[in-house]
Amino acid sequence: MKTLKRLLFEVHRWLGIILALFMFFWFVTGLVIMYTTPAAQSRSQRLAHAETLAPEAGWLSLGEAWDRSAEQRKAAEAADNAGAKKPPAGEAGIADARLVRSGGEPLWLIEDDRGRYFALSAIDGSLHDISVEQALKIAQNWSGGDNQVMHLETVDKTIKVRNQDALSPFHHIAIDNDAGEELFISARTGEVLHASTRVDRAFYWAGNWLHLFKPLDAVGLGHIREDVQFWLGLSATIATLTGLIIGWLRWRPGFGGKPTYSQGRTQPYREFWFKWHFWSGLIGGTVALSWAISGFIDTNPWKLFSPANPSREELVRYSGGKLPAVMRDWQPAPLESGSDIVELGWRSLGDEAVLLAYTRDGQRQPQSVTSTVPQFSRNALATGAQRLAGDTKIETQTLLTEYDNYYYPRHHQGLVEKPLPVLRVTLADEAGTRLYLDPQDGRLLARLDRSRQVFRWLYSGLHHWDFGWLYYRPVWDVWMLTWVAFGLVLGASALVVGWRRLRQTFRIKKSVGRKAQLAPEPAG
Repeated sequence: MKTLKRLLFEVHRWLGIILALFMFFWFVTGLVIMYTTPAAQSRSQRLAHAETLAPEAGWLSLGEAWDRSAEQRKAAEAADNAGAKKPPAGEAGIADARLVRSGGEPLWLIEDDRGRYFALSAIDGSLHDISVEQALKIAQNWSGGDNQVMHLETVDKTIKVRNQDALSPFHHIAIDNDAGEELFISARTGEVLHASTRVDRAFYWAGNWLHLFKPLDAVGLGHIREDVQFWLGLSATIATLTGLIIGWLRWRPGFGGKPTYSQGRTQPYREFWFKWHFWSGLIGGTVALSWAISGFIDTNPWKLFSPANPSREELVRYSGGKLPAVMRDWQPAPLESGSDIVELGWRSLGDEAVLLAYTRDGQRQPQSVTSTVPQFSRNALATGAQRLAGDTKIETQTLLTEYDNYYYPRHHQGLVEKPLPVLRVTLADEAGTRLYLDPQDGRLLARLDRSRQVFRWLYSGLHHWDFGWLYYRPVWDVWMLTWVAFGLVLGASALVVGWRRLRQTFRIKKSVGRKAQLAPEPAG
């Protein structure tokens, strides 16, 4: 028992010394992230800055633009697949199609069922790469048209644009305004993917960049970043857990007349920093442990949890892989005067198709077109879910008009990103899979099997505390700021205590070495 206790103290002491600086900065950068506006542009932000569409007679239908661009798309796909061991066979189909005006030019923005993106001219059907000149026009429109814009560079990858490789390369544009705004614009579609002011970038460098170890990407070590997060997260969990156990072992509250430390103290330390480290760890240690564990869980250790998103093949199977004739043949036409519509989007599910107009404020307006429906029927959604499930039967179908514990908006999201109502479909499989489907545009919004449901609580629940009454502000702010404050004290005191332990350790060794040098040699 004594050996086990000794091991507990040694593990906590030396892991704490090694990780003190990391954990202090995790608390600091986590606090910054809490109040940082995401620079990645949401759907609602892109719609708010989009150009008014104003369709004109004579623009090409989706099918005409798709057919005319066939050779260019084939050549572009061959270039993208150069060096691939086994390029995909056959021609890809259309998964999503939107009609927009970008830099003054009408474009069909198309995502195929292999996840590739194309911008096709609605005038002549040609494959349209967004040039620097057009990117500057897009930036000019984004800023309101009153500021000068400047092209900084065009890059294939940047740490500021995550999980958007299919939309690369990116034009980096600077806007000459008081906020010092900068944009990253996709050269494939012309969409603004990242917009940040000077203040946003300062918060990014002080928050996400340090919190997620992005400096490793900047020095060419991005391939080991997940491994570094894994081992540091595991070590932080062990350090916090051992510290919490030690705190409970050393706490003597004096209940029931039991003895306390000298002078009635309930903890063994007299020195200022040691006392603060003890109390901040004892009181805030449980929440600090929840953050350490959930940060470790976020790395998906040993691949315990299933992928967060459905695969491309699953999405194609869900949609049915068909392109209804009305989608191919519909001709754009002028809209009602005064309408602030910035995008027209086609969606299909099986044999049903919906044409939606998107306004600048994010509203979706079904368009009355022959052979379309205003929204997808319950039968079409259930049939799509059954195609995805294969032989597994559907257990329940529930139309949700309010969010539940697994489908809900983050604090920076709204109805555009997380629409309501949604159809929740539960499958009768061993994994307890839930599907969340949007009746308006038919999208598969989320798929969670049991492992993902567990992940939701172990990561998001313990890291963001986004459930129940804690989710609502300002309750959430008070809760988080209280425990972050304990974490900052815990981290700062760990730095001081760890530094003193190191100095004491090396001073002892140095003193012993000096005494050995000064000791007289034994008589021969």
